[in-house]
Amino acid sequence: MDKTNRTDALKAWEDLTIADNFIFQKVMRKKRLCKRLIENILNIKIRKITFPETEKDIHVRRDSKSVRLDVYVEDEQGTLYDIEMQTTDYATPDELPKRTRYYQAMMDMDVLNKGELYTKLRRTYIIFICTFDPFDRGRSLYTFRETCQEEPAFLMGDETAKIFLNSKGSREGINHDLAAFLDYIEGKSPQGKFTESIADAVEAAKENKEMKVEYMTFFMELRRREEKGREEGRAEGRAEGRAEGRAEGRAEGRAEGLAEGAIKGKAEALLGLVHDGLLTMKEAAKRAGMSEEAFRKLAMH
Repeated sequence: MDKTNRTDALKAWEDLTIADNFIFQKVMRKKRLCKRLIENILNIKIRKITFPETEKDIHVRRDSKSVRLDVYVEDEQGTLYDIEMQTTDYATPDELPKRTRYYQAMMDMDVLNKGELYTKLRRTYIIFICTFDPFDRGRSLYTFRETCQEEPAFLMGDETAKIFLNSKGSREGINHDLAAFLDYIEGKSPQGKFTESIADAVEAAKENKEMKVEYMTFFMELRRREEKGREEGRAEGRAEGRAEGRAEGRAEGRAEGLAEGAIKGKAEALLGLVHDGLLTMKEAAKRAGMSEEAFRKLAMH
């Protein structure tokens, strides 16, 4: 099994693209590329950026849901940027908007110390780069800010913005570099210096032996957890099947219980990977061999 997993891990590594979180995070660690991407998205100029932490995990309370931000950046003026690569098109349309709401709240609580004035809150941008259209309106760029309903041009001034990029969009209203970047996410050849530089960084990352080992170790750990979940599910299924078979006097009870237990065990293991941030719900559902909606229902029981 280990040999099979290594072979699968190697193939997965070779197939990685900029749309994969692992590669995206590694490439965006290059300040000039990350800075240029932000400038292209927001049509602004930034003098410099820094990475406050290599991987930004925010834990506010022990009993609250923590978040792990893909790319967490600060510029010279103290503005914070969270950039997320999003490949999962959730069945519930409010999933991503409400996720940005939660991320915003967590980021605010993370930077504001007890007793400080609310004016100390930073200007923040939460940016989701999606490989699907999150709002089904055909745009490549959606920007949301707090405005007055009676006077839409009047901004409330809380200095927050949520931005969604859609690689499937029309490219209308965005600059050439950003359009080329979205085309590259879609698998097209890199066009222009900016996207060509990103493509070079992707290739360099994939030639890095340490990154390769890191990813393959991560991949094999996913497989190990899945296998463990299946084994636990089989054991549970055997026990439940025997009990049901004895109670009903039918041999089918054991087989049905075994199958049901195996499915439940694997689903629980995959759900654990989702909670740990190692798999998206869509990826977990695919590994479980069921639709995302069915996997969500199973996970809720």
